[in-house]
Amino acid sequence: NCEEAIQNLKEAEKILRENHEDEFDKRIIVTYGNYAWVYYHKGQLTEAQFYLDKLERICKQFPDASRYTAMIPEVYGEKGWSLLKTAARYYEEAKECFKKALEEDPNNTDWNVGYAIVLSRLEGFSGTSESRACSESVKQFRRVLELDPDHGEAMVLLALKLQQLNQSEEALELIEEALQMSPDLPHVLRYAAKYYRLKGDVEKAVELLKKRLEITPHSTFFHHQIGQCYRNKLFSLNENPPSDPAFQRRAELIELCKYYFAKAFEPRPLTFIRAQLDFAKICLINEEYQVVEEIYNNLLKLEGIYPGNEQEICLEAGLFELREKNSESNAITHFLEGMKVNYNTTERKRCRDNLESIAERQLRRNPRDSKAHGVLGLMHQLDGKKRKAIERFEKALELEPDKEESLSALCELRLSISVNDD
Repeated sequence: NCEEAIQNLKEAEKILRENHEDEFDKRIIVTYGNYAWVYYHKGQLTEAQFYLDKLERICKQFPDASRYTAMIPEVYGEKGWSLLKTAARYYEEAKECFKKALEEDPNNTDWNVGYAIVLSRLEGFSGTSESRACSESVKQFRRVLELDPDHGEAMVLLALKLQQLNQSEEALELIEEALQMSPDLPHVLRYAAKYYRLKGDVEKAVELLKKRLEITPHSTFFHHQIGQCYRNKLFSLNENPPSDPAFQRRAELIELCKYYFAKAFEPRPLTFIRAQLDFAKICLINEEYQVVEEIYNNLLKLEGIYPGNEQEICLEAGLFELREKNSESNAITHFLEGMKVNYNTTERKRCRDNLESIAERQLRRNPRDSKAHGVLGLMHQLDGKKRKAIERFEKALELEPDKEESLSALCELRLSISVNDD
């Protein structure tokens, strides 16, 4: 949405003018470049040229600058923030931008905060190298607090990481200190609420989130977090028998979850995928199967999304087909699509495990099922196990000689093996 993008750029420009007046020209380069790009794509070439002219005037101040940009730390840092705020698929690029900014200006608090946040977010994706070393963001948040001991957001984000590492005492101290120092700071409230939700204190989390929602009623993040709190309450009811008075709150909690998850993703249907998947799972609990199917169908059409999100959509859509619609063939299609996304995550592994389970179950029912052998062949091929894949495709062709898909895959694999052997 170009209009929304322009509003966001105006807000970014306003913040830079207010907070970085002395460095405004250095920091505004990325924002002016984004203005020019958006107006160009809107076909408003006069406006696009207006911002290009501004860029040209600013860049003349820097000896090594090109006509429209200057590779100075402020440009790398602001670009890092722009990418970080856009979508998960840009996190790796954002990380590199912050690293370059810090090479030139290692004591800049803003760039250190951005680098810590992007490391922390990448650690949340199981397919990234950062996920195998979650202590990196801990070190980086501690670095921020060395530079600025009163940085409330760094305190609560560090607390969340320490909570993951079971360092609960220090985590709680940081949360309490941050809330005492910055009780009305949005980012402190949002992450402190997340801390309490993960700790099991749902009431405290909801209290903090609703307090902030009164000030920023359209925040998608706060709506999503409240939805997660009510979901935790809903899941805890499953431990009570239906006759228990507590269980009677089930319908109310389902509606609360749906309300807050919908409020989270409706303004951002193309980017807030997690909120849509959470909404679908609540509808599934409520047996609203048509709504669930519609959500998955829409999500499956999205292009250019983060690989981990794409795999999760395929996984959930496949499980829905398998469990609720009893369609093994449709489930296989979705699980294969999830595996084809070459990104090492737990979601990809679950797609693989479900594929294998379905195919083996089909072969127990009918050992001569050529399609099941073909599915296992594709699975092994996507795993990179060529010889195992060849065995399965040969078996599929033995049972069904005219199966074109298996023949094509078999020829491709045999050729790749012979080339490697040469």
